[in-house]
Amino acid sequence: MKPKKLDKKLKLYGFNNLTKTLSFNFYDVCYATSERHRDEYIEYIDEAYNGQRLTQILNEVATMVGAVVLNIASQDYHPKGASVTMLIAEEEAVPEQPAGDEPPELRPEAVVAHLDKSHITVHTYPESHPDKGVMTFRADIDVSTCGRVSPLRALNYLIQCFDEDIVVIDYRVRGFTRDVRGKKHFIDHKINSIQNFLSKDTKRRYQMMDVNVYQEKIFHTKMILKDFDLNGYLFGLGKGDFSKKEQKTIERRIRREMAEIFYGRNLPRT
Repeated sequence: MKPKKLDKKLKLYGFNNLTKTLSFNFYDVCYATSERHRDEYIEYIDEAYNGQRLTQILNEVATMVGAVVLNIASQDYHPKGASVTMLIAEEEAVPEQPAGDEPPELRPEAVVAHLDKSHITVHTYPESHPDKGVMTFRADIDVSTCGRVSPLRALNYLIQCFDEDIVVIDYRVRGFTRDVRGKKHFIDHKINSIQNFLSKDTKRRYQMMDVNVYQEKIFHTKMILKDFDLNGYLFGLGKGDFSKKEQKTIERRIRREMAEIFYGRNLPRT
């Protein structure tokens, strides 16, 4: 379901000053038994979510929300992590480039992009438990737009791109815009939950919880995968490499890690 566009009958005075921000935290959880497997997991994450791939994802996001990329800044960090910042503009707001005025070549180690009304950023954070074998990967994405550009258009695409165990989403509309009679408008589309814009497949796969402050145009949804298959969380090994007792211990550690991330607090030991 796509967000409703601003009513065509509503004539605005000047620019649409509403700022719409969509923020994600994606979490991937895995279990690595040895230092070698932990290093291999970090290498896998760095390769799967390096600056180049993140730039491709954000370029697609810009297209989906109807924006034009003006500038991109991309950085891979050592020994791990990456970040990309992109500035965007609405398509009709971008002047045509004079013939023969080619954009500078983008270098892999320093990719740069700009938007005059909006921005998109992504940062990654791989980390691990010091002695329990549990590892997590977190990606933070912010899509902030103003004018008629809506970040909600890219909601399902981003969830599918990362396909992680836990997703935490925040959506907020700030500011106001005026119509030609001077009346203020504090939102330009109908919404009572982020879930209004999620696909049926996403709703089927995830357990969800909402915390919304409707009066302040603040919407918060947390999601955690319903299905659990231990094989999908073991990096470098499979269930057959562990005894039944070890499998139960590992599953308990992974489930605890996921629950603590989902609820945002440390759970009591049992």
